[in-house]
Amino acid sequence: MPAAAKPATLAKQLTLSPPSETGEPAEGRENRDKKNKKGECPRALAAGPSGEKFASALLAWFDVHGRKHLPWQQQITPYRVWISEIMLQQTQVTTVIPYYERFMQRFPDVRALAAAADDEVLHLWTGLGYYARARNLLKAARTIVAEHGGEFPETLDAVQALPGIGRSTAGAILAISKSQRHPILDGNVKRVLTRCFGIEGFPGETAIERELWSIADACTPAQRVAHYTQAIMDLGATVCVRSRPLCVVCPMHEFCVARREGMQAVLPTPKPRKERPERTAYAAILQRADGAVLLERRPPVGIWGGLWTFPQFDDRVDAVTWMERHTGDSSLATLALPPYSHSFTHFDLNLQPLLVRDAREQPAVADAERYCWYDVKQPAKIGLAKPAVDLIRGLAERVE
Repeated sequence: MPAAAKPATLAKQLTLSPPSETGEPAEGRENRDKKNKKGECPRALAAGPSGEKFASALLAWFDVHGRKHLPWQQQITPYRVWISEIMLQQTQVTTVIPYYERFMQRFPDVRALAAAADDEVLHLWTGLGYYARARNLLKAARTIVAEHGGEFPETLDAVQALPGIGRSTAGAILAISKSQRHPILDGNVKRVLTRCFGIEGFPGETAIERELWSIADACTPAQRVAHYTQAIMDLGATVCVRSRPLCVVCPMHEFCVARREGMQAVLPTPKPRKERPERTAYAAILQRADGAVLLERRPPVGIWGGLWTFPQFDDRVDAVTWMERHTGDSSLATLALPPYSHSFTHFDLNLQPLLVRDAREQPAVADAERYCWYDVKQPAKIGLAKPAVDLIRGLAERVE
């Protein structure tokens, strides 16, 4: 049984026509260093499909099973597709839909978004996570208004130049909204291609990613590119899923290398494991008698950039000292609440909340730019970090 294709040798194994019984055909050897023609998909000797066959099977499946009634698939514009593509990064469709609908209702076009206050945008994003996406949306919207006259750019380079938009996202926006032929390579597409073509190696590695871009480009058709782009994302999201892929109903069932060789569970190759570091911090929670809590705005860059959350300290003594200084009480009674855990991309945070009830308001906390008293009964429209959302909810439940 042939092994899945290795990245170091994949270029030598790929061919534009079916291999002979003895191996690579002459035209494959002669042309393997040349750029693939549109619609032609190289395939490994392990027998992946041709580009035409791949696209044809995918589009036939999409016509019957593809998703066609999602909010961003109606009244398609580059702006609407852009917002959806950013929201869908690392986030499931079912979670995104209500956020997208609220966002579009408030910011129906790029000029409305560009004119918005940072806090209002972050407020509407609260709960979606990965808040850098929201900050980049705002930066990009302002760039579009300032440098493109409020019109979304229509070239790949110009779209990629906007904050927070990479090659795959730019390609998806232009393919879906303008029917421009651009390959895409998001997480779902990587999973489909690595399995279908039997490509081993972590897709985040440069060599593997280069091979995947080559295959993605070769498999992208010149016609119906908007449907193809949506189709390959749908296939990865609904059929070729991470665990227990639905191979029986997959349009690539006949020629998928991973399915034939029983490699669905090992492809794509996972990222090499590294020990995740843990950090411990203390959250200082000052709560007034009326229930309002003191929040601090985070710096514009870094973790929870620009969001409001409880003041955080690496040391318990520093947290208590800060609370004493900001209440004018050197004999505070602090209550340790249950620990709170939060996972970031590169580390785990163990947060120990320290609560002081009936805190007295001091002039030192009157800086509206940095601090605010957040009234849970009449909440301000500001962006809250996830720990603040959960801890505020926990405080309300303790009162009840």
